[in-house]
Amino acid sequence: MAQETIQIVCKNCGSTDVVKVGFHGGVQRYLCKACKRKFKADDSPFHMKVSAGHISSALAMYYTGSSITDIRNHIRQETGYYPSKSVVFDWVEKYTEQAANHFRQYHPKVGETWIADETMIDLDKGKKVWFWDIIDADTRFLLASRVSISRTTRDAKALIQDAVKRAGKAPKMIITDKMKSYPDGIFTALGGATEHLQSSPFKIASESTSKIERFHETLKERTKVMKAFRDIETLITFADGFLVYYNFLKPHEALKGRTPAEKAKVRYPFKTWVEVVNAPVSKKAELITHISPRMRITLPRTPTDKAFRRHRITPTMPRITPTQKRFPIGGVYTDKSGRLLSRRHHRGWRRLV
Repeated sequence: MAQETIQIVCKNCGSTDVVKVGFHGGVQRYLCKACKRKFKADDSPFHMKVSAGHISSALAMYYTGSSITDIRNHIRQETGYYPSKSVVFDWVEKYTEQAANHFRQYHPKVGETWIADETMIDLDKGKKVWFWDIIDADTRFLLASRVSISRTTRDAKALIQDAVKRAGKAPKMIITDKMKSYPDGIFTALGGATEHLQSSPFKIASESTSKIERFHETLKERTKVMKAFRDIETLITFADGFLVYYNFLKPHEALKGRTPAEKAKVRYPFKTWVEVVNAPVSKKAELITHISPRMRITLPRTPTDKAFRRHRITPTMPRITPTQKRFPIGGVYTDKSGRLLSRRHHRGWRRLV
């Protein structure tokens, strides 16, 4: 019986023009002549040592409501590998950014009525911020999410502008609650062409904010296991990832098992987190994530400078040396005037009299 030959295909470009280039960690490595990139004959992503299944499982559990501890224990029980908390966070941050950058290019075909609302999210050490959202009433597509420390007209305007940029058009009506920032924010962003209706969850379905209230319930179910976010950057990363999960990967019962993106007639290639993790990424873009940025710190001129007091940076002071010339006489040292000098370790020269 003839042995079946396995065709090796490049993970990055799909080319079959590959050659062997040795082993790494007991795993065969290959070089693709088409894209000039090396890869391993396993299911680990580029520049990663773990299986893509581990990473995709962590992402799926993270955005469906599992804590980091539960994710670590699940991977350990399934595979025997026990990642640290920092490793899981690195997976989430890296592939959330990649997914957000990819899905940002799609523009959904949404309806003429949008619903906006805001809710409070806890940060570490008792701090609180506002989480803004706006969805399409017909497709339930989440058009935009923003994080702010205030609820001003400027914040409402920025939310509307992000939604219009994503949809590629302005709606005929926007439904919000009765917060005072919305009327001026909507008028400033869209002018008088869009009707603004201030409503509540208890109105009739076509004039109610119940759909976005339901979205916030889904959001709260996810965040309640996290106690609080470490900082506002972590919350922004979560907002980007949750927007991808909610729009493109999570089926909705109200949409008959379809995702909002499918309802909005968006054609996209990735339906699961596994496909997101295994998505090809250019070598240049991938290597950027492995380069530590160079930080340049400019020290203040004097200790009384404002920057010194603000950042509490201790400037490097020049070593103080005596200005006198030393003249050895009988094992001791004197200056020009004949006063004796004695050497003390770590203190330089010091006058005796």
